[in-house]
Amino acid sequence: MDGKMKAQMFYKPLDMSLIEVDIPQVAMDEVLLKVKACGICGSDVAYFFGRSPLETKNGLGPLVLGHEFSGEIVEMGALAQANSSFKLGDHVMGNPVRECMACKYCARTAVNLCENKRVKGVSVDGAFAEFVTMPYTHIYKVPDGITYAEAALCEPLACGTNGVKTLDVKLGDFVVVFGPGAIGLMQLQLIKACGAGKVAMVGILDYGLEKALALGADYVFNTTDPNSPYYCEDLTAEIHKLTDGEMANKVIVPTSAKPALQSALKVSGNRANIVYFGLPSDTEVLEVPLLDFLTKDKSILSSWLAPFTWDTAQAAMRSGKIQIGQLITHTFPLEELEEGIRFMDDKSQTDKIKSVIVFD
Repeated sequence: MDGKMKAQMFYKPLDMSLIEVDIPQVAMDEVLLKVKACGICGSDVAYFFGRSPLETKNGLGPLVLGHEFSGEIVEMGALAQANSSFKLGDHVMGNPVRECMACKYCARTAVNLCENKRVKGVSVDGAFAEFVTMPYTHIYKVPDGITYAEAALCEPLACGTNGVKTLDVKLGDFVVVFGPGAIGLMQLQLIKACGAGKVAMVGILDYGLEKALALGADYVFNTTDPNSPYYCEDLTAEIHKLTDGEMANKVIVPTSAKPALQSALKVSGNRANIVYFGLPSDTEVLEVPLLDFLTKDKSILSSWLAPFTWDTAQAAMRSGKIQIGQLITHTFPLEELEEGIRFMDDKSQTDKIKSVIVFD
């Protein structure tokens, strides 16, 4: 498709502008999507403010950000037409991570560690634009009854699914989730669907904690605000009491906050799995009480990206067990992307979970 489109071009920290660029041309194995929605991820906020580098050669732009997106197929390359079941007009959502399938990690099925991966909105142009190209192997049809804005959140849901898969929840487990943000609230629902006995959500803002209660949390704890009805002065003691001294079987930390991960070590019990899902700075260091860690036979694990979890996430979304719509608290047009990013970073704005850029 020839012509121009609007795109938000990121150049360097605090420098992004809406410009006109050429509509990208599709390769034989690609489709062209008219973007309908694109979520603002915490990593987009980090890139904009310079807290984390891009995966470009110099860590900077120019680059169109945006990796959580959905849209309509408006053009198809020859191979995409011949080899897929997709057709023009299909509503789809995109997996932004394209693996090389040739390096040693891809050969070991560790595709999230691919040495040559290209990621929309992180290393190549993404979806904070009117159009974006995608390989037909990395798109999925939007389930019936799911809006474009909800479908855009299948990417974080797939990442959250990988974290819960790593956590390895067993029937009846007592699970603690640190951080009632979008990912944490998705993981709460996934953990309940896996058969956890009780789930406790820990946070610092009541708005997210009340969302957690509405989505199935058995307990919620605010660890910083003494005026909160959910205030808990000593979380370790409270978990000890709730579990008859056994402490949590599984703990997941979908936040970059180091104190949350330190606290996860304290509330976890014998043979516990602790999964870290945050995006820390490159200077953060975890302090582990080694004797307690050793004698309780704990495991500290990490979860990165979404290897082979898109089908599961899509099925969870289709089933209705995961309520995505309740997590979208704010929307912005493409022209106000910077305002949306600054809004999500503004600590004084407490009544928010997830913001999405909507196009029509």
